[in-house]
Amino acid sequence: MEKKVMECLTHPIKCKLLLELYSTGKATAKQLAETYNDIPQATLYRYLKRMTNDGILKIIEENQVRGTVEKTYAVAVELNSSGQELIGENAGDAYMQMFMQYVFGFMKQFQAYCKRTDIDILKDKSGFSLAPIYATDEELISAMEEYTKIIEPLYKNRPAADRKSRTLGLIISPPENYKK
Repeated sequence: MEKKVMECLTHPIKCKLLLELYSTGKATAKQLAETYNDIPQATLYRYLKRMTNDGILKIIEENQVRGTVEKTYAVAVELNSSGQELIGENAGDAYMQMFMQYVFGFMKQFQAYCKRTDIDILKDKSGFSLAPIYATDEELISAMEEYTKIIEPLYKNRPAADRKSRTLGLIISPPENYKK
């Protein structure tokens, strides 16, 4: 199941749907289509069906609406993982697998972008950087709290004519030359 959840988190459309259902608690396909009008209807239904078959989503209501059945979806898996499953004998292997899936998700997005014939990196505001820092644990925690305050309002934005869908990622590497 973890692999299926991770696949959803690294897939742009599935991730949108999963996060929306997680935040709202439940929604119909119609409500999701109104929220994400950039997702074609056939694609939306295909992914909802696949995510339900995979056990990521569940149908919590079915209502008859003009000759068809309207389904209400909710998240079927626990997403509030504390990472406790990484503590143990194979923690390094599991952590590396999660990291590779995370990076792979970004690679797929960049690959699709770079294959387009109309890319304009500056205009599209695309980029990436590394910022080597020295920080105490407390300084790092404080910086992460500030980052969260900045990003949280953007996460709540809904699609609009002047808004473009982007993915922000943050990686904090383990300390270099780490000694126990």
